[in-house]
Amino acid sequence: MSNYNEMWRAMGLNMQAHDQLLRALPPTYHDVYLTQPSRPRGMEYFDFVVNEIHGLRIQELQEHKKSGGKVIGAFCVFVPEEIVRAAGGICIGLCSGIDIGTAEAEKVLPRNICPLIKSFMGFKLAKVCPYFESCDMVVGETTCDGKKKAFEILNDYVPVHIMETPHMKKERDRALWLQEVNDFARLVEEFTGCDIKGPELAKAIQEVNGKRRALRRLAELRKNDPAPISGKDSLLIEQIAMYDDVVRFTNKVNELCDELEGKVKNGEGVFPRKTPRVIVTGTPMAIPNWKVPHIIETSGAVIVAEELCTGLRYFENEVAEGDGNIEAMLRNIADRYLGINCAVFTPNPGRMEKLVQLVREYNADGVVHCTLSFCDPYAVEANRVEKVLKKENIPLLKIETGYDQEDTGQLKTRIEAFIEMLG
Repeated sequence: MSNYNEMWRAMGLNMQAHDQLLRALPPTYHDVYLTQPSRPRGMEYFDFVVNEIHGLRIQELQEHKKSGGKVIGAFCVFVPEEIVRAAGGICIGLCSGIDIGTAEAEKVLPRNICPLIKSFMGFKLAKVCPYFESCDMVVGETTCDGKKKAFEILNDYVPVHIMETPHMKKERDRALWLQEVNDFARLVEEFTGCDIKGPELAKAIQEVNGKRRALRRLAELRKNDPAPISGKDSLLIEQIAMYDDVVRFTNKVNELCDELEGKVKNGEGVFPRKTPRVIVTGTPMAIPNWKVPHIIETSGAVIVAEELCTGLRYFENEVAEGDGNIEAMLRNIADRYLGINCAVFTPNPGRMEKLVQLVREYNADGVVHCTLSFCDPYAVEANRVEKVLKKENIPLLKIETGYDQEDTGQLKTRIEAFIEMLG
């Protein structure tokens, strides 16, 4: 990584804590990613992005701000990226995948709270995340009680707008969500000083849909046996999708898919044929939360799909591309985002149906349900998942974990036993 110290100091980062974070990431990344055999050449770009994770992209964000643009941060896949782009802004996903700034976070949060919530609060309060410090505003949502109350506290440190995510999908809930999307569009216009016009919104929809199509193309290739790419690499790409430049990222994913199509044609893969195939579902896995995928893929299985917000839920559906009518396009945006099968919804049969469908389509041998500690929506909904998969005779392993490494040995023992049973 180039020397970005002057930029980081100007942003107000805690340099000592930030340096400790950067020193910890390279060995972890090397052990998890760079030791994989037969990695596709196209992964070099994504390795570069991680190497420059707090460098080049942050520099791009700062240059955008200097030219008068706004950066808006998001914690959830319910925030419509298209609206931000249509107003000339940049929408980025914010870090929440590592224990950081815990002492600072616990000054304002209870100790026994979801590690994802504690992580994003720690990033902000400890001033170690240049993405957070680049944001002019962040957008929260009401997908869990812990997050929505934490956003109230976060608003003391950075402007926060909260979108009310419905918890059901009745007509009145759809009407509420459409109003939330329209309110968000008006807020973004006011915040950026840029009116959202039909051509700009249509272009933003097309560009973000292009990113989704590229990711779905990658997902389709993973249906092959042998798998042409590891689940860890696929997860990394899906994580990077949330903060990289949209057009550049789309091009790089498509270039990678060109390479993978050649591997499929030649019968080449990163795992031997007949390797047990696993689908991972549950709580989102933000960078650098790679613990469970790494254990799975070093224990004799390959992950072929992620039914996660950092996975299929992020890109599986597109926004219908309309005729340039802003009202109709905003309605299409609302419809697309309400199609996400988040555990916030009750009842949530769409997620159960999707899991069974994925097992069939990807010829998976089993499912690993991974929940972060104190993540009540997914922890409770695991009961529904277990009931449906049992009915379909689909093996399931339920895991609850955090961001620490203390349970790695125990998890590896359980995962190895599960994979051996699948084999």
